[in-house]
Amino acid sequence: MSMLKFKRKQPPAQTDALAAFLKGFSIEVMPRTAAKIDDFRAILPAGTRVYIAHIDGTTFADMLSTAKRLTAEGFEVMPHFPARIIKDRSTLDDWIARYADVGIHQALLLAGGVDTPQGDFSDSMQLLDTGLFDKYGYNRLHVAGHPEGNKDIDPNGGDQAVMEALRWKNDFRNRTDAQMALVTQFVFESAPVVAWADRLQAENISLPVHIGVPGPAKLQSMIKFAMTCGVGPSVRVLTRRAKDVTKMVTPFEPTQFLDELARHKAANPNFNIESAHFFPLGGINATADYVNGHSQSADRIAAQA
Repeated sequence: MSMLKFKRKQPPAQTDALAAFLKGFSIEVMPRTAAKIDDFRAILPAGTRVYIAHIDGTTFADMLSTAKRLTAEGFEVMPHFPARIIKDRSTLDDWIARYADVGIHQALLLAGGVDTPQGDFSDSMQLLDTGLFDKYGYNRLHVAGHPEGNKDIDPNGGDQAVMEALRWKNDFRNRTDAQMALVTQFVFESAPVVAWADRLQAENISLPVHIGVPGPAKLQSMIKFAMTCGVGPSVRVLTRRAKDVTKMVTPFEPTQFLDELARHKAANPNFNIESAHFFPLGGINATADYVNGHSQSADRIAAQA
């Protein structure tokens, strides 16, 4: 047995499952963070789906220029449409049309990160109901999923309203020809995610799930992002880790979380989590390096065997 094989940290079956799970991953950027990357082709596989987050205060001009650039570099670009910051139907029509003009025909529709609507819309269902995405030939529409609930939908922490919204979105998919999926906030524990995904199937909600994953970041930064973004009970993974002073200085990586989901999917091919969606909390380069390294590890092991 060679020294290289002896030092292998995980068995090939584990590496293979994780590499398979990461195929077709997506990543989220903002215009200001994307501007720091000289060429995304140097760090991401060709054709990677790149979401562009439209947070309150970001101009549409910056969104459009980022979308145009990433499309030209050969990526599948999916801009956010946050309902609560869109003024009216005319504004929505204009945004959809201008993205279409640069070759974009997919979008993530969500309520948005503001408490009070700034215009006529308050949720993604209202955006879907306009028919404007169909008018401009959008063939893929993703919507938000909430494994840990959503206080914007149900302030009391229940999930009845959340499930009703999911049923509406599932029914919308069934009566249209759009490709749809649920994209979730980042989470840290696999068991609650598996239970939530299984419940969707039990409720006959067949939308595939793209699970949100935090990219590698310093633990302090990760906790800050989690609190700001309203991550639910799974944040306990971070707080437990924070009690160990020796781990405070090392980056948190989502390997255990991903590996558990990957193994579950390998053992249950009908598991409805379709792919991983990365939030680059520690930077785009760090996340790209992490995903590329784990995606390629199975190939390296096979070549060295």
